[in-house]
Amino acid sequence: MKKDRGKVWLGVASVVENENGEWLVVKKAYSGLKGRWSLPAGFVNEGETVNSAAIREVKEETGIDCVVQGIIGFRTGVIRNEISDNMAIFYCKPVPGSCNIIVQEHEILEAKWIHPTLLAQDEIASVMLVEMAKHNVQRHMLDKIDGINPGDIFGYTEYNLFFKK
Repeated sequence: MKKDRGKVWLGVASVVENENGEWLVVKKAYSGLKGRWSLPAGFVNEGETVNSAAIREVKEETGIDCVVQGIIGFRTGVIRNEISDNMAIFYCKPVPGSCNIIVQEHEILEAKWIHPTLLAQDEIASVMLVEMAKHNVQRHMLDKIDGINPGDIFGYTEYNLFFKK
């Protein structure tokens, strides 16, 4: 069932990098990215932080458990002068022992580990993925800072801060 996301969208994507320096990429079975390599991605659900959504989307689409290391970028645009389309892009590492890909067949055609140098030249890679593969994404990463409590007065049930250390 398609959800009504309104006219302001907040999505997430994850660069999941394994010990060989390869990135986890997927080919979507739908949308403008159908049949193209892209990052595991999706929308943030109500009551969910962006970093929790990133972890969930990677797991749902590929079966890979991962840990957010930081945020590496933010993509934003306006679709047809109407929809504000925003995406937080995270840098993640797979949980040790979690490298066996299990494709979510109703959304994903294929998923695999590919080195960014190959992605930068791949004709079926998404524009965003090609651009990111040309750069050292870790160099610009905002690190996840754990253990911060902004105070009980705000009523946060989860709180995360990303900052350049």
